[in-house]
Amino acid sequence: MRPSRESDPVLVSAHRCLTREAIEHAIDLGVDYVEFDVQRCADGSLVLHHDPVDVAPPDAVPYDEALRLLAGRSRVHLDLKFTDDGVVEATAAAVRLLGTDRVVVTTLDDRSVAAVRAWSDEHAPALLVGLSLGRGVKGFSLWRQIKVRLSEIWPHVRYRHSRANVVVAHHTLARFAVARFARQRGLPLLVWTVDTEPSLRYWTRSGRAWMVTTNNPAIALRLRRPDRIWP
Repeated sequence: MRPSRESDPVLVSAHRCLTREAIEHAIDLGVDYVEFDVQRCADGSLVLHHDPVDVAPPDAVPYDEALRLLAGRSRVHLDLKFTDDGVVEATAAAVRLLGTDRVVVTTLDDRSVAAVRAWSDEHAPALLVGLSLGRGVKGFSLWRQIKVRLSEIWPHVRYRHSRANVVVAHHTLARFAVARFARQRGLPLLVWTVDTEPSLRYWTRSGRAWMVTTNNPAIALRLRRPDRIWP
């Protein structure tokens, strides 16, 4: 995957579509990707949920059902929130149902990226897998906070070891240093979570990012295509 060219439209991922209604709304808008946060419960089941859960809440959408809602209709941005061996299982399920070119996988965990990339070498060589930079550091010691942030501003070693082939970064980090890192390595840049109109205007300008994740996909789509009337 090459980085965006000036003539390429920036892709839009609808952030945190965790309910059936949110998924359907994103599809109706015509976003390029629908983002799922995926958690693994204690019994091994996969559900759409942002925070860790031992037992799936009654209203949680099962992962396999969520994938079926997208089949033949949209592409999926999987943000994997767990770090066990199930990351490969979750990825493989999405690739089987939707196809390699309709799946992007992101996670904050270096080892999970490496595991998915190792699986994709054999089963889906073109799969896009990104190591996400910009994790929350609340509750960390001061030294660990500094260490984490330095590893995100200069992520060279982490990307080399994880073999991520997409650069994924919080919009502040992307502006500060990471966009340059992506350009220098010829990797696509996925920026999250871009919600204000000025920030969306900045990042949806062709060539600055490959994709943006946003809670305001309608605004992002309007800025990308001002000649069209959006819902």
